[in-house]
Amino acid sequence: QILVEMDGFETNTNIIVVAATNRPDILDPALLRPGRFDRRVTLDLPDVRGRAAILKVHSAGKPVAPEVTMETLAKETPGFSGADLSNLVNEAAILAARQDKKAIFMSEFEEAVERIIAGPERKSRVISQREKEMTAYHEGGHALVAWLLPHADRVHKISIVSRGNMGGHTSLLPDEDRYLWTKNQFEDMLTVMMGGRVAEEQIFDEVTTGASNDIERATKTALGMIKKYGMSQSLGPRTFGKREEMVFLGREISEERDYGDKVAEQIDEEVKELINMAYRRAEELMVTHKPKLVRVAEYLIVNEVVSGLNIDKLFNGEDLDDEAG
Repeated sequence: QILVEMDGFETNTNIIVVAATNRPDILDPALLRPGRFDRRVTLDLPDVRGRAAILKVHSAGKPVAPEVTMETLAKETPGFSGADLSNLVNEAAILAARQDKKAIFMSEFEEAVERIIAGPERKSRVISQREKEMTAYHEGGHALVAWLLPHADRVHKISIVSRGNMGGHTSLLPDEDRYLWTKNQFEDMLTVMMGGRVAEEQIFDEVTTGASNDIERATKTALGMIKKYGMSQSLGPRTFGKREEMVFLGREISEERDYGDKVAEQIDEEVKELINMAYRRAEELMVTHKPKLVRVAEYLIVNEVVSGLNIDKLFNGEDLDDEAG
């Protein structure tokens, strides 16, 4: 129907045909021929300024407390879509109403962010004291490594409150939106991922299943460095594998292998070395700064959550301020 109408337009007809799709990868090539849909505009996720503007639109007319600034909230929500931000404001309003508050405070907004990322708190989940201690040291390990490394993102919040399938959560936030990654940033990120498992070994002399997601993400990151971004010293600046991806859905559906068995073995060795190097770096940091790890873990065992300036004060051995979190 659209093709017939588009082909039938006179040259002086002042009509522009606009269409939208979330799956440009499956469009019929006939739609993209000259004279059809000539121009394609990709709408990415909003940047920090866009998020602030969207938050202001959705919070208009709602009783938001003066302490809440949308610019600050925008920095805490990288990767959120417009729909996510709308949901965030509504969720925060519901949380405030449940507590009979006359305004929506920053605490409600931050809880709403946690709910969108990880799900609501599982308050009914009962865990043993030992499992609670293991979770505290695991999350403390992630946070300590991130706090120490220069190319890691800032530690925003540490929690051992169960949400969804997660026993705990360490939230890292970049100081600004990032569109490019460096090799140093990838290597520090791998080290942060290893921090939880290393902390378990250092304190309890054993490992748990809690690091399974960390290991999976680390392996995927290391593979991306070698196969996708050409960050291998021995294999050089080239890519490996022709990938077919659903870009808008964020999924890789297949990969055509364009390299031999010998190269595959080299890739495996490179990935192994990257992960082992990150593990060794995390071990060195954990041994050197073990008192800091113990301090933050013991605080989490009692209080379950720490955020903001209190994280720096914990690691620096300073007295905590109730207003800093």
